[in-house]
Amino acid sequence: MSQANGQDKPGTAEEGMGVAKGGWFTEVGTMWPGQGLSIKVDEVLFQDRSDFQDVCVFTSQAFGKVLLLDGVIQVTERDEFTYQEMITHLPLCSLETPAKRVLVVGGGDGGVVREVSRHASVQQIDQAEIDGMVPEVSKKYFPHLSQGFQDPRLNLQITDGIKWVQEAEENSYDAIIVDSSDPVGPAEVLFQKPFFEAMHRALRPGGVICTQGESLWLHMRIIEELADMCHSVFKGGSVQYAYTTIPTYPSGQIGFMICSKAAASGSPLDVRKPRQPAPEPASANDKLGPLRYYSSELHSAAFVLPQFARQALSKKLTFT
Repeated sequence: MSQANGQDKPGTAEEGMGVAKGGWFTEVGTMWPGQGLSIKVDEVLFQDRSDFQDVCVFTSQAFGKVLLLDGVIQVTERDEFTYQEMITHLPLCSLETPAKRVLVVGGGDGGVVREVSRHASVQQIDQAEIDGMVPEVSKKYFPHLSQGFQDPRLNLQITDGIKWVQEAEENSYDAIIVDSSDPVGPAEVLFQKPFFEAMHRALRPGGVICTQGESLWLHMRIIEELADMCHSVFKGGSVQYAYTTIPTYPSGQIGFMICSKAAASGSPLDVRKPRQPAPEPASANDKLGPLRYYSSELHSAAFVLPQFARQALSKKLTFT
């Protein structure tokens, strides 16, 4: 995978703080040149540098608490559920049989683990997160987002996600969910072919991967390259792209590349069709509460692409 720009480099929260005056943070980045989202900052709660990246949390009237990594918005209290629910339930609900073993790569804020924990069928959740600072910050400042860390089924490992996948037993996971930041800095390797080959090996036949797939409006070349690469890795399976809306991500839209490994029967799984029901709260006292974005109807609709994207990806996806 090539980067969007040869000059791409990680940023910092401080760079965004200096763009607009009067206490506003503006997200700027080489992957979305010429534009930036500004949010008025009420108070900076945390700012430090881990071994891998710049980490910052601030409060805002418009979006509640905001988590930045390398100066890029990762989650806000107001809209995080749209991304977390879709990246999780699209793959898990598309499986022929309910998932029992799931791997989360990245996702240090805990949102994906929270959503995986809704699925009663899951017996084990492995998570490989490279930056130990992110889960600790999320536990302190985003308790609703990070409550999945308390699930006894979770095996959280602060380690290199690629190394974990490469060393995983073959055919061992029903689903692998990659919640990565953009392909700049520590997440760059999560968009490259060796990682996808390792995931394919670790998936059971008929299993599904779902990775953060960038924006149709800003990163079509990256998406095309990613789809090409997935097509070469998941031979006999299926490759699809879905998307969701989220106000605080660049252009207000983010996508997911979803691939299935060929089943033992040899027939590919059409991930556009939900086969498992949307998870519901276990009881009236369930702290997770009901889903706020994902539904079985929205599952199928998420794969319906606008014409410009359909034309660009028509020869790179399966079942178009």
